[in-house]
Amino acid sequence: MAVPQNKQELLDAINTQYEKLLTAIKQVPTQRVNECSLEGHAKGTQMSVANLLAYLVGWNELVLKWLDADAAGNAIDFPETGFKWNQLGQLAQKFYRDYEGIAFESLLDRLDTAKQRIVSIIQSRDNTELYECPWYEHWTMGRMIQFNTASPYENARGRLRKWLKAQGPPPESA
Repeated sequence: MAVPQNKQELLDAINTQYEKLLTAIKQVPTQRVNECSLEGHAKGTQMSVANLLAYLVGWNELVLKWLDADAAGNAIDFPETGFKWNQLGQLAQKFYRDYEGIAFESLLDRLDTAKQRIVSIIQSRDNTELYECPWYEHWTMGRMIQFNTASPYENARGRLRKWLKAQGPPPESA
């Protein structure tokens, strides 16, 4: 995926990668969504497809938290209060715990709602705000959004495709 350089490219990247991710998610057998057999986000860990979805929901909702704080003129505690950028594996574990009691279909709905809200916020911003001034250190708002939406969607799709391929064809229904 090319790195988006403007508002339209960012919207295209988010929407395209999200649709590709949904295609991969739909191939996961329902009875396997909670099976911890996928390589985890922290080295040496395993996760389920539901955990992967929780991770994506967590990041999308975190992006919304950043954007809401920014809109209110409040400081943003990047990446998340209590976490530093070198603790993203621990943040992933927090996301797994935060969403572990939520049904898979509800996680999908929550991800879709968060993604749609992010898209709406991007649409309300101009290209200058998104790409022509630093927002976090030297990163623009658009780049920070892309790092935590389109890129993780693409990464998750790759993980799912690799996992699905290793699982072989689904068993025949009796």
